[in-house]
Amino acid sequence: MRIIRNYILSEFIGPLVLSMLLLSFVFTVGHLVQIAYLVINKGVDTFTVMKLFLLRIPAIFTYILPISVLVAVLISLGRLSYDNEIIAMRASGIAPIRIVAPLLVLGIILSMAMTIINDRLIPYAHFQWRKTLIEVGIRNPAAALEPGVFITSFERYILFIYAIDGERLYNIRIYEPQGENKPTRVIVARQGEFLALPEQKIIKLKLIDGTADEPDPEHPSNFYKLNFKTYFMTLQLGQLSDPNKLEKKPKDMTVSELKKEIIKLKQAEVDTTPLLVEIHKKIALGFAPFIFVLLGAPLSMITRRREKSLNFGIAFIIIGIYYLLLLGAEALAIQGYLQPLIALWLPNLVLGFLGSYLFVRLCVS
Repeated sequence: MRIIRNYILSEFIGPLVLSMLLLSFVFTVGHLVQIAYLVINKGVDTFTVMKLFLLRIPAIFTYILPISVLVAVLISLGRLSYDNEIIAMRASGIAPIRIVAPLLVLGIILSMAMTIINDRLIPYAHFQWRKTLIEVGIRNPAAALEPGVFITSFERYILFIYAIDGERLYNIRIYEPQGENKPTRVIVARQGEFLALPEQKIIKLKLIDGTADEPDPEHPSNFYKLNFKTYFMTLQLGQLSDPNKLEKKPKDMTVSELKKEIIKLKQAEVDTTPLLVEIHKKIALGFAPFIFVLLGAPLSMITRRREKSLNFGIAFIIIGIYYLLLLGAEALAIQGYLQPLIALWLPNLVLGFLGSYLFVRLCVS
C-alpha cells in the first residue's frame, strides 16, 4: 500500500503545482498591469507598489488552492482511470476508498492549513493593504484617486476630477455641502495639483483658473462668484489621516476578534449577523480543498478522462456552482432567511453529500 500511496500522491502533486502556477499567473496578471500603471503614470515608488501586490496574494491564494486541488484530482485520477490502472488496483482487491485515501488525508491537511490562512494571514494582509493605501494617499494623493468618479475621502468636500496626469489634475469640481436646506458651495477649476504634507497629515490643493462660491459677509447663507487665477485649499483626510488609528473591518479581523466584537455589539443590542457570517465563511471556505477531493475523486473515476482541457472545464463548472451557492447562501444569511451556521456550510454539505453518494455507487459497482 505504501507504493500505491506514493504513486497516487506523485501523480497528484505534479498537476497541483502546475495548476497553482498557471492560476497564479492568470489571477495576478491584472495586478501586474495595475502595478505598472501606478509606477509609470502615478509616480508611486516601486517598494510601496510591490508591498501592495504582495499583500493581495493571500486573498488570491484562497481561490487558487481549492481550484488547483480539484483540477489535480480530476487530472491525476482521470489519467489512472483512462489507462485502466484503477481497474487493475480494484482487481487486486484494493477498494476505491483505499485508493483515494492518501488524497483525502492530504485534502484534510490542506483544509486545516487553509483555515489558518483564512483566519490569520488574510485578515492581517487585508488590514495592512488598507493602511498602505492610506499612506500612499497621504504621500501621493493623486495616486489614490481615480478620474471620472466622485471622491468622498476628504472631510467636508466631494471632488470630481475629469482627468489626472501624474500630479496634474484637469477640470476639477469641488462640492461642499452646507447642510439641510442650504445651497452647496461649488468650486470649479481648469487645472490643479496636490501638495502633500505627510508630517502634518494634511493635503494642500492648488487650483488654477477657476471660480469659487464665497459666502456673502452680510448674508452667509448666500454666495457670490469669485474668479481666481490661483486658489489654495486645505483638505483633511479625517479619521483616515493616521493609518495607525484605522479601525478594522470584519474582513480584517480574526475569528477570536470577531467573537469579541460580537459580544460587545450584543451588549449594545446590535444585530451581529454580518460578523457571524464572516466567521463561518472563513472556516467553511477553509474546508473547500477537502470537499473538492471528496467530489473530484469519484467523479474522475466515473468519467475516465485524461484530457487536461476537459478536466479544467469540469473543474471550473464545479467551482462556479460552489461559489454561486456560497454567494446565494451568504445573501440569505445576511438578510435573515437562514442561520449563518446553516447557510455558509450549505455549499460544503451539498457537494460533500454528492461526493459521498458517488463514492458509494463506485464501491458497489
